[in-house]
Amino acid sequence: MQSIRIKQVDEVKISRYILKYTFEDWYSLVDSDVVVVGAGPSGLATAYFTAKAGLKTVVFERRLSFGGGIGGGAMNFHKIVIESPADELLREWKVKLVEAEEGVFIVDAAEFMAKLGAAAIDAGAKVIHGINVDDVIFRDKPLRVAGVAVEWTSTQMSGLHVDPLFVSAKAVVDATGHDAEILSVASRKIPELGIVIPGEKSAYSEVAEELVVNNAGKVAEGLYTTGMAVCEVKSLPRMGPIFGAMVLSGKKVAEDIINDLRNS
Repeated sequence: MQSIRIKQVDEVKISRYILKYTFEDWYSLVDSDVVVVGAGPSGLATAYFTAKAGLKTVVFERRLSFGGGIGGGAMNFHKIVIESPADELLREWKVKLVEAEEGVFIVDAAEFMAKLGAAAIDAGAKVIHGINVDDVIFRDKPLRVAGVAVEWTSTQMSGLHVDPLFVSAKAVVDATGHDAEILSVASRKIPELGIVIPGEKSAYSEVAEELVVNNAGKVAEGLYTTGMAVCEVKSLPRMGPIFGAMVLSGKKVAEDIINDLRNS
């Protein structure tokens, strides 16, 4: 086998390229159309559809990977359940499906995560890992959520006090899952928004899937919710390792945002 010649790049160039192109991205994304908080199934589905519609979309994920609860599946088993009509979206993302019974499909968790993430990025969404959203921006004339405050997750984990950077958005989406972190911050710090978070109920999978999809949407002006965060704010049952409602609620929220922004 012939020896392989690799392009030589010194350390200073490596650093300069990373800094140059990173800051070009940040310079643009601080003024976005849509900020999605959480790169789980509902957040990535939202980002896929808003970016596909031409909206400048950024997803902030506090961890260094995407997929949210997909990877953990049920008790760390690597297969999850998708039901009709969510299978139509997975087919669009080229995820392989095994039909367990009519309208019920089994998918590989890693493939689902990878292809959903790739679909969102290919549609034009920017996904930034290692970012924690710890506050929102608001305006009072009229009263609305107008963006987010972000910090490095590693900075917060270290316990250092560092002020955040601000990112404006016409729509902020809470896709943080069971904790509904953005809704919680907004309800506590901006009581005028009237957000109440009673918390999710125990499992009732048969009804929870439809309830999550149909209740996903706008919570306050400029603030939307999708996925398991919907259960928190609407006091809906949880459903476990079945993910149809996650992606369908993301699609619904994206459609709501697209319509709202076009009509604003």
